[in-house]
Amino acid sequence: MRRVTLGILAAALVLGSHTPALAGNGPAYRDAWRPVKVRVADLLSRMTLEEKIGQMTQAERLGIKAPGDVTEGMLGSLLSGGSSQPTPNNAVTWADMYDGFQKEALATRLGIPLIYGVDAVHGHNGLYGATVFPHNIGLGATRDPELVRKIGRATAEEVSGTGIDWNFAPCLCVARNDRWGRTYESFGEVPEIASAMTTAIDGMQGRSLSAPGSVLATAKHYIGDGGTTGGDDQGETDISEAELRAVHLPPFREAVRRGVGSVMISYSSWNGLKMHAGSYLINDVLKGELKFSGIVISDYNGIDQIDRQPGFTPAEVTASINAGIDMVMVPFEYQKFMDTLKAEVLAGRVTQARIDDANRRILTKKFELGLFERPLTDRRFIKSIGSDEHRALARKAVRESQVLLKNENRVLPLDKSRNRIFVAGKSADDIGNQSGGWTVGWQGKSGPVTEGTTILQGIRHTAKASSTVTFDKDANGIDKSYDVAVAVVGETPYAEGRGDKPEGMGLDAEDLATLKRLQDSGVPTVVVLVSGRPLDIAGQLPDWDGLLASWLPGSEGQGVADVLFGDYNPTGKLPVTWMRSADQQPINVGDGKSGLFPFGFGLRYRHGW
Repeated sequence: MRRVTLGILAAALVLGSHTPALAGNGPAYRDAWRPVKVRVADLLSRMTLEEKIGQMTQAERLGIKAPGDVTEGMLGSLLSGGSSQPTPNNAVTWADMYDGFQKEALATRLGIPLIYGVDAVHGHNGLYGATVFPHNIGLGATRDPELVRKIGRATAEEVSGTGIDWNFAPCLCVARNDRWGRTYESFGEVPEIASAMTTAIDGMQGRSLSAPGSVLATAKHYIGDGGTTGGDDQGETDISEAELRAVHLPPFREAVRRGVGSVMISYSSWNGLKMHAGSYLINDVLKGELKFSGIVISDYNGIDQIDRQPGFTPAEVTASINAGIDMVMVPFEYQKFMDTLKAEVLAGRVTQARIDDANRRILTKKFELGLFERPLTDRRFIKSIGSDEHRALARKAVRESQVLLKNENRVLPLDKSRNRIFVAGKSADDIGNQSGGWTVGWQGKSGPVTEGTTILQGIRHTAKASSTVTFDKDANGIDKSYDVAVAVVGETPYAEGRGDKPEGMGLDAEDLATLKRLQDSGVPTVVVLVSGRPLDIAGQLPDWDGLLASWLPGSEGQGVADVLFGDYNPTGKLPVTWMRSADQQPINVGDGKSGLFPFGFGLRYRHGW
């Protein structure tokens, strides 16, 4: 493989310098004072077919095997998947990695910079020490679009501090079956909530994409991924076009209205056709009817699913590009993809006009982001990562997301003084559990995966010295001397696929054993449920005096304690209908089914407690 010489690299760094080119001093696309449309047209006129195909290709950074591969392949984009972090996993290492790849891109003949993507779906969640915000289901419970806008901005700043300029968020799916393992990535079961929360796009993209701290946002997954039969991830959405338009399209319509820079296609199918080959919904509806002018990107290896057989084929490549996908995520087989697409163009099965259209969309966003003038990491934003300001915002989001579902005999709020509190449960002192999936790893994991405050730490911090807080994960040692027990139980981390629940949706054996010990003690018990969706708890609910749905609060567990002790009145409202049993799934507002708790339910503390 050809290697980049120092001379070429030096020239590229001059081309990619932070000083805008002046009018008349070189190619028009290098002139920062010219309109973006002019710059795009000029650059496009200079590009070979191979260079254009390179711009349409997104590889996983782990698929880059040697220095110079980005230059050799003329790649237009890289990504870090959910478990693709540099070592050590810190901001400086991320920034150094990004700059290294960017310099390789700048060493190509035309010096076109990379655009680099990550799934920062609840903060810059792949980075150790970043602020981890509540997952979307909790944010949906807040009904606070302005809060979500601020979270989008904070996330963009932390992402920018590591060089990354493209975020694969927000997820605008409307989850209609809580068996689905991505339910927590949904703001709720009705399109109105997701549409309102498109303010995240405003926060991420800022007033201008070229402004410091702005990143390209992505509306995903287009379309219908939350409506699959049985809640099957990547499954079949077997509904009419009228229902698709009424339930699943509105959030994308609103995202396009807000100027979202990219849209990611869903793995799922609509009435048998994989969305990655869905020309009608992409070309006619998204690009035509909604007038979306940004980048349409595939999901990770998404084109490989079109024929439902392993290994992508020329037919799948052609189908996806002709369906309107502009950039294709081919993590490890990017060279095969580029060779295949070139052959399909030369054979006339993909037109030059389609290739040019995709490149206009991609290059336009690169120019709008200012990547040609400022291609390297803006390290001023490193100080924003995990900052006190961002953690305070996350804590606010946590307390606004808490939904009080039961409060018998006013067991809540807890008394800070002269109170004996027993805390139990596997998620009480586990920041990994409370953060959920997509946290320093795709599927997430239990344990001290990142920095922050656990719910137990928040309780201990809030209770006064005159109170006693005792913790045992399994509830061993509980007796009648305690005034109240707090059980923090629920789900352990998961993400797509692994998180699907085709069978039972109840608490696990460990949680049930812990709760039984508390019940046997006779001490009034408050359950704090840490989960990415409603769980089947109707059989246990009569034994509990209080129930607080905490969802997946992220790194700032202090926000849960703020509500438990009454520093803040719970204001969260259910963004989903809470089932009486798993057999009711799917259950949604307006379908005539009676849930355990209805959509929009949420108790408050009485005044003067």
